[in-house]
Amino acid sequence: MAMVKKSITVTDQQDSWIKAQIELGHYGNESEVVRELIRERQLREQELQLIRAQLIKAEQGGFSSLSPDALLQEIKQGLGRDAVSNKP
Repeated sequence: MAMVKKSITVTDQQDSWIKAQIELGHYGNESEVVRELIRERQLREQELQLIRAQLIKAEQGGFSSLSPDALLQEIKQGLGRDAVSNKP
């Protein structure tokens, strides 16, 4: 995937946190930290979209015969499919 160079501004506290993550060996450089944060945010937004869609479907569809645990499992399975199909 092509990379685009960006310049960002962070607070001193955020800079310290980024540097600490690198020093701990979690990441090799600052760009890796930022890319991971973006990936996590994208996944979170996908999860929220799926939950919203499920809520709209539930509101329009009446009652469900699924138990709360079964419904949660169905949502998690849907998230897994979305995450796999949207990998960069």
